[in-house]
Amino acid sequence: MPRQEDRTTSYERELLKGSTDGLVLSVISDRPTYGYELIRELERRSSGYFHFREGTLYPALHRMEKDGLIEGRWQTLPGGQERRYYYITTRGTEALSRRRITWSNFVAAVRSVLEAKAA
Repeated sequence: MPRQEDRTTSYERELLKGSTDGLVLSVISDRPTYGYELIRELERRSSGYFHFREGTLYPALHRMEKDGLIEGRWQTLPGGQERRYYYITTRGTEALSRRRITWSNFVAAVRSVLEAKAA
């Protein structure tokens, strides 16, 4: 039987997996962002709670781009280095709005159950 720590880690991983798109869309909705900057911003906004790896982030970005939620554009920086910035699309903005409503409803329902006193 897995230790409690292992079950918690697995559970947290599943919660993150289901929340990745909304988290990413939220950051990109503020301004166009490139991958490494996105990882740092998610960590900063979560006070260090989220530690995305490239192997998690880039497949999500590619999937969201394929689904039309974001658009990636290469930009040439001073010095000639190229970096791919991600922009939220109209479809992505609409999806983010729906996710925020769903998340608020979910959190309220979980809070109601967890904080309820037995009758």
